[in-house]
Amino acid sequence: MKKPKDCLTIDEIRKEIDTIDKQVIELLGERFQYIKEIVRFKKDEEDVLARRRYEQVIEIRRNWATEEGLNPDVIEKVYQMLMQYFIDEQKRIMKIG
Repeated sequence: MKKPKDCLTIDEIRKEIDTIDKQVIELLGERFQYIKEIVRFKKDEEDVLARRRYEQVIEIRRNWATEEGLNPDVIEKVYQMLMQYFIDEQKRIMKIG
Protein backbone atom coordinates (compact mmCIF):
# COMPACT_ATOMS: atom_id res chain seq x y z
CA MET A 1 0.00 0.00 0.00
CA LYS A 2 1.04 3.53 -0.72
CA LYS A 3 1.12 6.20 1.93
CA PRO A 4 -1.52 8.89 1.37
CA LYS A 5 1.12 11.51 0.54
CA ASP A 6 2.67 9.18 -2.05
CA CYS A 7 -0.49 8.91 -4.12
CA LEU A 8 -0.28 10.96 -7.30
CA THR A 9 -3.87 10.74 -8.52
CA ILE A 10 -7.37 10.59 -7.13
CA ASP A 11 -7.68 7.07 -8.55
CA GLU A 12 -4.65 5.92 -6.58
CA ILE A 13 -6.15 7.35 -3.40
CA ARG A 14 -9.49 5.69 -4.10
CA LYS A 15 -7.76 2.36 -4.75
CA GLU A 16 -6.00 2.57 -1.38
CA ILE A 17 -9.26 3.52 0.36
CA ASP A 18 -10.98 0.51 -1.23
CA THR A 19 -8.16 -1.74 -0.04
CA ILE A 20 -8.49 -0.43 3.51
CA ASP A 21 -12.29 -0.78 3.45
CA LYS A 22 -11.98 -4.39 2.30
CA GLN A 23 -9.60 -5.08 5.18
CA VAL A 24 -12.00 -3.41 7.65
CA ILE A 25 -14.88 -5.58 6.43
CA GLU A 26 -12.73 -8.72 6.55
CA LEU A 27 -11.82 -7.87 10.14
CA LEU A 28 -15.48 -7.31 10.99
CA GLY A 29 -16.19 -10.75 9.55
CA GLU A 30 -13.45 -12.19 11.74
CA ARG A 31 -14.91 -10.35 14.75
CA PHE A 32 -18.29 -11.89 13.93
CA GLN A 33 -16.78 -15.38 14.12
CA TYR A 34 -15.83 -14.65 17.73
CA ILE A 35 -19.30 -13.25 18.40
CA LYS A 36 -20.86 -16.49 17.17
CA GLU A 37 -18.60 -18.51 19.45
CA ILE A 38 -19.05 -16.38 22.55
CA VAL A 39 -22.65 -17.58 22.91
CA ARG A 40 -21.21 -20.86 24.21
CA PHE A 41 -20.34 -18.95 27.38
CA LYS A 42 -23.63 -17.08 27.77
CA LYS A 43 -26.72 -18.38 29.53
CA ASP A 44 -29.40 -15.79 28.92
CA GLU A 45 -30.33 -12.44 27.42
CA GLU A 46 -28.67 -10.52 30.25
CA ASP A 47 -25.39 -12.25 29.41
CA VAL A 48 -25.87 -11.29 25.75
CA LEU A 49 -26.54 -7.66 26.61
CA ALA A 50 -23.46 -7.56 28.90
CA ARG A 51 -24.16 -3.95 29.82
CA ARG A 52 -20.92 -3.35 31.72
CA ARG A 53 -18.84 -4.76 28.84
CA TYR A 54 -20.87 -2.72 26.34
CA GLU A 55 -20.06 0.52 28.17
CA GLN A 56 -16.38 -0.45 28.47
CA VAL A 57 -16.15 -1.16 24.74
CA ILE A 58 -17.72 2.21 23.90
CA GLU A 59 -15.41 4.10 26.25
CA ILE A 60 -12.26 2.37 24.98
CA ARG A 61 -13.22 2.86 21.31
CA ARG A 62 -13.91 6.55 21.98
CA ASN A 63 -10.40 6.85 23.43
CA TRP A 64 -8.90 5.04 20.46
CA ALA A 65 -10.80 7.34 18.10
CA THR A 66 -9.45 10.41 19.85
CA GLU A 67 -5.90 9.01 19.67
CA GLU A 68 -6.34 8.59 15.89
CA GLY A 69 -7.73 12.10 15.40
CA LEU A 70 -11.26 10.84 14.75
CA ASN A 71 -14.48 12.22 16.17
CA PRO A 72 -15.28 9.96 19.16
CA ASP A 73 -19.01 10.68 18.84
CA VAL A 74 -19.04 9.29 15.31
CA ILE A 75 -17.04 6.22 16.30
CA GLU A 76 -19.39 5.66 19.24
CA LYS A 77 -22.37 5.67 16.89
CA VAL A 78 -20.64 3.24 14.54
CA TYR A 79 -19.89 0.86 17.42
CA GLN A 80 -23.38 1.19 18.85
CA MET A 81 -24.81 0.08 15.51
CA LEU A 82 -22.21 -2.66 15.11
CA MET A 83 -22.69 -4.01 18.61
CA GLN A 84 -26.49 -3.94 18.29
CA TYR A 85 -26.16 -6.03 15.15
CA PHE A 86 -23.94 -8.52 16.97
CA ILE A 87 -26.29 -8.59 19.99
CA ASP A 88 -29.19 -9.33 17.66
CA GLU A 89 -27.17 -12.13 16.04
CA GLN A 90 -26.33 -13.63 19.43
CA LYS A 91 -30.02 -13.56 20.39
CA ARG A 92 -30.90 -15.22 17.09
CA ILE A 93 -28.30 -17.94 17.63
CA MET A 94 -29.52 -18.50 21.19
CA LYS A 95 -33.17 -18.25 20.10
CA ILE A 96 -33.99 -15.58 22.67
CA GLY A 97 -35.68 -12.19 22.51
